[in-house]
Amino acid sequence: MTTVQALLLALLQGVSELFPISSLGHTILLPALLQWNNIRRNDPTFLAFVVVLHLGTAIALVLFYRREWSAIAGALFKSLVRGKMGGSRDERIGWLLVVGTIPVGILGFFLEKPVQALFGSVVPVAIFLMLNALVMFLGEYLRRRQHRDGKSYKRLEELSFAQSVMIGLAQSLALLPGISRSGSSIVAGLLADLDHEDAARYSFLLATPVIAAASLLEIPKLWDPAAHVVAMQAIAGCLLAGIAAYASVAFLTKYFQHNDLQPFGWYCLLAGGICLILALKGVIA
Repeated sequence: MTTVQALLLALLQGVSELFPISSLGHTILLPALLQWNNIRRNDPTFLAFVVVLHLGTAIALVLFYRREWSAIAGALFKSLVRGKMGGSRDERIGWLLVVGTIPVGILGFFLEKPVQALFGSVVPVAIFLMLNALVMFLGEYLRRRQHRDGKSYKRLEELSFAQSVMIGLAQSLALLPGISRSGSSIVAGLLADLDHEDAARYSFLLATPVIAAASLLEIPKLWDPAAHVVAMQAIAGCLLAGIAAYASVAFLTKYFQHNDLQPFGWYCLLAGGICLILALKGVIA
């Protein structure tokens, strides 16, 4: 992997991780479209590099939500010291995040190897990207049905623990390349009666510990003798991905105050369809 390739992938990851368009899917499709034949997409070290880029995203999310994370961490610590839950909003959100993180941790442990086998082929990734669009379209349709009678939205702290688990399960769909972590979890949040702003905020908060943990676990693989990416490329990529992710979350938090997921759905449907056609015609592989 060249330095230019590494930085382009980092910029792509930083943007597409938080936009509901699947960073993993784009990280597989871009090298295929640009005919980067020197990159073996199903190589474990390529996955390690991609996951380490996510560390920049996690750092960006912590910095952007630093006041909220500080309040949540403090409330969780006090709850553990007391040995029981109190009634504060930050404590409630903290435990919702803990519960919601469990599904992706368990599924990621068991599904890492089977999912990695999908990285070498464009066809399943393109199909999953199109399915990602359909998930967002369906989510918006069901949200409108739920609220056509003027039903009010829940506040974030009013989520039940069962609903948090369901949002965590939805986030786990992002293990499939082409399915967006933020898209699937935002849709699950909408179906749990959150508005777009709170659904996006909860999605970004929920993703932070998962992304950070996965990144730290993958870092040692970059020092494997067979690795085709060097540590300096990973470090530079991590920084660039973090900058791009910070700009992305700043934009999206404002975007979701007044807008929905449908534009991203149309993009995924179009991009996935084009890549699928090119793959079936043998233009890319």
